[in-house]
Amino acid sequence: MSLTIRPLETGDQAAWAPLWRAYLDFYETALPDAVYDTTFARLVSPDHPDQNGLLALEDGQAVGVVHFIYHPHNWRMEKVCYLQDLYAAPEARGHGVGRALIEAVYARADADGCPSVYWLTQDFNTSARRLYDRIGTLTPFIKYTR
Repeated sequence: MSLTIRPLETGDQAAWAPLWRAYLDFYETALPDAVYDTTFARLVSPDHPDQNGLLALEDGQAVGVVHFIYHPHNWRMEKVCYLQDLYAAPEARGHGVGRALIEAVYARADADGCPSVYWLTQDFNTSARRLYDRIGTLTPFIKYTR
């Protein structure tokens, strides 16, 4: 098995879309096609440098995706990095895809002068949390939305 992590490119939409759809399916979310098109365009556009995406390829096949967003933070001089979406295809789980994607975000954030990376998950996402507990620090914060 050969695993490669690289930035999303303009020609990746056909490989990226099924991965992101599967991720959203897991969270019981469906979005209009216009949102997929707009999101992908932002992820690969130099006009949106704070929105980023990486693709995981296993033996040349797309098996994982991560999106991350840089934003200002009132408690820091530098921006922080929100790892918004992380997904590994079921057939690639247990192969280190999720860890490699998170570590690639860590490396990019460090290189971009953005050392703080955070993300959210559902409390019952036990499979993902086993990984997160090894490579991140659980915080006591509770999320509220409007």
